[in-house]
Amino acid sequence: MFGRGRELLFTVAIAVLATAGTQSALGRKKEKAARSMDEQKRAVHALNRLTFGPRPGDVERVMQTGVDNWIEQQLHPEKIDDSTVEARLAPFRTLRMDTRELVESFPPNQVIRQVANGKAELPSDPTMRAVYEAQLQRYEDRKQAKEDAGKKPASGDSAASDVNEMAEDSMSAGNLDDRYAANQEIRALLDLPADQRLKEVLQMQPEEQRSLMMKLKGARAERLMDGMTAQQKETLMALRGPERVVVGELMQAKLLRAIDSERQLDEVMTDFWFNHFNVFINKGSDRFLVTSYERDAIRPHALGKFEDLLVATAKSPAMLFYLDNWMSVGPDSEVGLGIAPRGRRNGRDRRAQYRPVKAKGKAPSGLNENYGRELMELHTLSVNGGYTQKDVTEVAKVFTGWTIEQPRKGGEFRFNPRMHEPGDKIVLGHKIKEDGEKEGLEVLHLLATNPKTAHFISQKLAMRFVADEPPPALVDRMAQTFLKKHGDIREVLRTMLQSPEFWSPEAYRAKVKTPLEFVVSAVRASGAQVDDTRPLINALNSMGMMPYSSQPPTGYSMKAPTWVNSSALLSRMNFALGLAAGKVRGVTVDAGELASGTHDAASALAALEASLLAGDVSKQTHETISKQLEDPKIAQRKLDDAPRPPNVAAIAGLILGSPEFQRR
Repeated sequence: MFGRGRELLFTVAIAVLATAGTQSALGRKKEKAARSMDEQKRAVHALNRLTFGPRPGDVERVMQTGVDNWIEQQLHPEKIDDSTVEARLAPFRTLRMDTRELVESFPPNQVIRQVANGKAELPSDPTMRAVYEAQLQRYEDRKQAKEDAGKKPASGDSAASDVNEMAEDSMSAGNLDDRYAANQEIRALLDLPADQRLKEVLQMQPEEQRSLMMKLKGARAERLMDGMTAQQKETLMALRGPERVVVGELMQAKLLRAIDSERQLDEVMTDFWFNHFNVFINKGSDRFLVTSYERDAIRPHALGKFEDLLVATAKSPAMLFYLDNWMSVGPDSEVGLGIAPRGRRNGRDRRAQYRPVKAKGKAPSGLNENYGRELMELHTLSVNGGYTQKDVTEVAKVFTGWTIEQPRKGGEFRFNPRMHEPGDKIVLGHKIKEDGEKEGLEVLHLLATNPKTAHFISQKLAMRFVADEPPPALVDRMAQTFLKKHGDIREVLRTMLQSPEFWSPEAYRAKVKTPLEFVVSAVRASGAQVDDTRPLINALNSMGMMPYSSQPPTGYSMKAPTWVNSSALLSRMNFALGLAAGKVRGVTVDAGELASGTHDAASALAALEASLLAGDVSKQTHETISKQLEDPKIAQRKLDDAPRPPNVAAIAGLILGSPEFQRR
């Protein structure tokens, strides 16, 4: 990534990272204790903890507003103008669609399978029809290939395997033999105006479209979409894989919000709660359900009442699907016993008369305890919350019937009384009387108002904003506020933000950044212009933190040990040097602007330490970089050359990869 001089810069990078090990924990503690949290440090600390990192000029702006006033503004995001980032998100139509629209516009495998089997019709809209036909051709090719190999069609194909199979089919296609003629045709296509380009592609046969998409990569793929509207670009990308459009736009929007939003605390909290109520986006229908989950269940309640947030996540189709509660059936329910209504009369179920029915091919799904367990262990009480296995089973019975109306078609939450386990339940010693859907709401209220929940949520918030091992006294005060203010998240945060523990010198830069926090903070600190977030998403994937992609319900860790190892730190340094040098595609950085007015390496280093680290750099890091300033690859001259401007980008990259920048 670094180009010429890579070996030297990487050697320096390792030396810079090594300073993290030479400064002992005791030394850091003494150094922090010696500092006073003056107004500038308070501004830096607030920006590091309540945002995804300061941008150039942010520290001065916060100091001018007043740190406390700025914090109060962030606690009320609805009062902050965020029109700039909203304008940037406007081209992503999927963010505004409900789930049914997503499934209809970007058909997943199961929808295509229904069309292929004659159970659904092709859309009449010619553009949507082209997308469906492309996926139908791919489906038929896969099916034929598996039949030829003597295999049965898989019940569920992932988006990734679809792409791989498509690539294999494409490479074996006969029309790839004459590569010269194919390249000529591609050049002719790319020379057409944008509208005509799309028209030509849509008029191709599905096999021709597939072949074209596999041959167009990198710059040529970008050129194909150059000048097209957002919807036209979506159509082209959907020809290759409709599900990838939905997931891709959601991930890109997350990065854009984190980088550009003025409502930074709201974005931090939305990320925090999604991680707390984690859903894995690559589990089947969740590829389409997560968009609504974050938009409608998480984001509106990020600074509201915890119980409202808990109910919203419990009823979300994304959570119901992820933890399989939508299939949970009470053993003694009508469905569990194989009993079905005989019919209807005057629009009413004749519930007094039933006839037994046999399961078609398989027995009805049984009781599923996944959600009941995670609800208490991860969402509310904690693993040490005092509940028993019996409580897990009883809670699972309470939530039977909490299901989804046609989940594979993007259906919403509904309560199905025929799946619900009848009778009273006992949860944590409380009797939950038989009352259908209301039983679940009663249990959620019971858990949301439990003192153990108050402590657990307060501890996790303090862990995110204060320290990996937060002070117990602070957690206790936050928990008291949680109970007193009925789970008001804003008030719990205010208690934390007004505490001496939050502002203690020991808390300053004591938290190691997660990969998401590191990548976004580096982009923000460098003042980068981001035109394409996809390379940033790829960087996060290589660092082990792809957005929405934590498979276990625990979500991504907030603690340092998960992210601090030699391989991870070198990946970060690799990214930092590439970013500062302008080597990250779609991201423009002017490192010289951060050190404007400097004419030698020493003054450039001082300017960059001030702009990127607010001047707060350890002696070890400063000396390690300083020793390399006369090296020709950084000074950009040999010993007998006349003075030349230093390699500011290299210096900026080393600072962005330094131990100080790794912490917030």
